[in-house]
Amino acid sequence: MTKKKILVLSDHPLSPSGVGTQTKYMIEALLKTGRYSFICLGGAMKHMDYRPQQVDPWKEDWVIYPVDGYGSQEIIRSVLQKERPDALWFMTDPRFYTWLWEIENEVRANVPMIYYHVWDNFPAPKFNGQFYRSTDKVVCISKVTHEILKTAATEVDSCYLPHAVNNNIFKKLTSKEDVERIETLRQHIINTGTSELSDTKKEKKIFFWNNRNARRKQSGTLIWWFKEWLDKVGHDKATLLMHTDAKDAHGQDLPHIITHLNMDQGQVMLSTNKIAPEELALMYNAADFTINISDAEGFGLATLESMSCGTPIIVNMTGGLQEQVTDGTNWFGFGIEPCSKAIIGSLQVPYIYEDRISQTDFEKYMTKAIKMSKKAYNNMASQGITHVKNNYNFETYEKEWVRIMEEFIERNGSWNTRQGYKRWHFSEVA
Repeated sequence: MTKKKILVLSDHPLSPSGVGTQTKYMIEALLKTGRYSFICLGGAMKHMDYRPQQVDPWKEDWVIYPVDGYGSQEIIRSVLQKERPDALWFMTDPRFYTWLWEIENEVRANVPMIYYHVWDNFPAPKFNGQFYRSTDKVVCISKVTHEILKTAATEVDSCYLPHAVNNNIFKKLTSKEDVERIETLRQHIINTGTSELSDTKKEKKIFFWNNRNARRKQSGTLIWWFKEWLDKVGHDKATLLMHTDAKDAHGQDLPHIITHLNMDQGQVMLSTNKIAPEELALMYNAADFTINISDAEGFGLATLESMSCGTPIIVNMTGGLQEQVTDGTNWFGFGIEPCSKAIIGSLQVPYIYEDRISQTDFEKYMTKAIKMSKKAYNNMASQGITHVKNNYNFETYEKEWVRIMEEFIERNGSWNTRQGYKRWHFSEVA
């Protein structure tokens, strides 16, 4: 049987980003069938080596070509001529692919395009309609995304498939060995910067933040607000652990902010080393709450991982986070409604909202979190685990991608069997 070949444009699928992680999950799901092979342009990261990489154990069935950015027209043209893929799959914000849609008449004449859409800001961006209509199928990560797409381009073939979390890794750790590791980590975090463990320290809460150090993620704002909240409730009440890059050109100098605010005595700690998913799961388990106050968040994979580990979340009610923190009846953390919206468009993205929560609301829910009874906390944690298993489970995600891709290729064809696409036709008018 000849395997179907898929060209992938996305974050590098072996990178720790949410986009990269979900790309990896999709690829592995299809590889397991034995009916597919993949060529990936691994972008959105710094590369030390630009040689093609074969991924174990798949070897020639999964090859990654490191690229700067997300590729280019020249690269795509070259890969199409050489590899003759059966489909082109891509993921992340459409603004990164404006160059692709400029040549969609060349690409789609031979290869159908399927887009995993992660961008879901209000108001419904009708200017995105041109992107949607230049794609053969759009798969949406959140219900918000899907509603936007149906508003902007009603005729486009689309469906809803949320991100998933591997709950074989991200789970409540209960073995004796894991419990001991969790307690060791907790004590290290709690005791850092202190000379002795007081009675109040025994009740000290750990808040975890796992995100890219990007401006819209509000990393610096979080440290500032956390400091002013501790000033009111006491610096022995909580520690903030941030797993991220300490400094980033697209973010902030976090060590400088921490030092400037006098939060370097154990109030705020940085975890900057790249770690395995299993170690990340340990951090979630060691924390009492995970925080995500990003504005314009498409989905927020870290919050899903947190809930799967039994750690409730405190989130800005934006994008896909709205679906994660509540099912409409039960709450699996605290959702904070945005208090302000601003248009922060650019030439590439002319009309997009920035939706932020207030410092007052942040402090209110942080105080609620540390005052929760053990019974209420455990109930919230267990319901969150169930919510993830029922709605974002890994098995369903894998099965759905197999179904979607097989139906997509069968319906649209490729190269000599291409269907449903009409080439542009120019005629001379006297």
